Amino acid sequence: MLKNLLYKLGYALLTLFGVVTVIFFLFTVLPGDPARMMLDQNEDPEQLAIIKQKYGFDQPLITQYFYYLNDLSPISLHSTSADDYTFLEEGKYTHVALINFKSVIIVLKAPYLRESFQKSGKPVTQVIGDTLPNTLVLAVSAIIIAVFLGIVLGVVSANYQDSWLDRAIQVLSTFGMSVPSFFSAILFAWLFGFVLHKFTGLNMTGSLYAMDDFGEGIHIQWKNIILPAVVLGIRPLGVVIQLMRNSLLEVYNQDYIRTARAKGLSSFQIVRGHALKNALNPVVTAVSGWFASMLAGAVFVEYIFGWNGLGKEIVDALNTLDLPIITGAVLVIATMFIIINILVDLIYGWLDPKVRL
Repeated sequence: MLKNLLYKLGYALLTLFGVVTVIFFLFTVLPGDPARMMLDQNEDPEQLAIIKQKYGFDQPLITQYFYYLNDLSPISLHSTSADDYTFLEEGKYTHVALINFKSVIIVLKAPYLRESFQKSGKPVTQVIGDTLPNTLVLAVSAIIIAVFLGIVLGVVSANYQDSWLDRAIQVLSTFGMSVPSFFSAILFAWLFGFVLHKFTGLNMTGSLYAMDDFGEGIHIQWKNIILPAVVLGIRPLGVVIQLMRNSLLEVYNQDYIRTARAKGLSSFQIVRGHALKNALNPVVTAVSGWFASMLAGAVFVEYIFGWNGLGKEIVDALNTLDLPIITGAVLVIATMFIIINILVDLIYGWLDPKVRL
């Protein structure tokens, strides 16, 4: 088990290295001067030269690439010369010096995602740290709705196969999978946040935290999460229903289920004690994939509902060409994809002993 985990971690690091490489060269070849973006199209040659030297934009492309890897690496090399890009500035980030040569310092630090072009040099890690928790709250809420309702409706659909209830659930799940999230978001915001606002009390837009009317403090507004969480959970809900139904019907044909029925066990006892756990493998796969993609797919939902999360931050960064925030957000999402996939493999081993073998 440990050997398998180490293999997966090594494979994950190689995958992340590939993602980092693609992201760097993809955004580096974009038209436009990053130094001029930081100065908001300022044409002052002296300021441009200072910015290019400070952030290494005056170096060859391959040198900039190694600078980028050095910034992201937990163990990195730094120069003692103030004219070098890798100069270890005081207070730039928390670090621990490991080895100190004459002109080079090797330090242990957290990955450095650089600074925003448009937010007065605000560290990208701080920007992501302020918005990612809101996106995680939204994604977790959406996946809980999708998993709970999806498993319940999938079990009901399987137990009442080919009945009118089964057909109704299948129509709803198919409709949920086929409707784009941005269309559902606009429809739900207009219907429940505007037309039926007097009855629902829900707003068309709003984030998790809001300032009260008297300006006395910031309070959590749980009602603002209802519409975006439901909208974000509609598509995975449809997938979970279909997978749960089909997987459960396949399990029902197994010999041990027929034996359980011959012993006189009720349908509820069979589902709870024998069939449900063995039918969850495809559901776990779908949930893991959807949860990771929710971090990226929440972009449209967050923007439409005004949810102050990472998705909305990515849209704002795209509008202003704030490349460090875009690349940092993509790296964080890719890293979470990899972590979730590793966790899913471990859950597989718990659900199915054959996977451990």
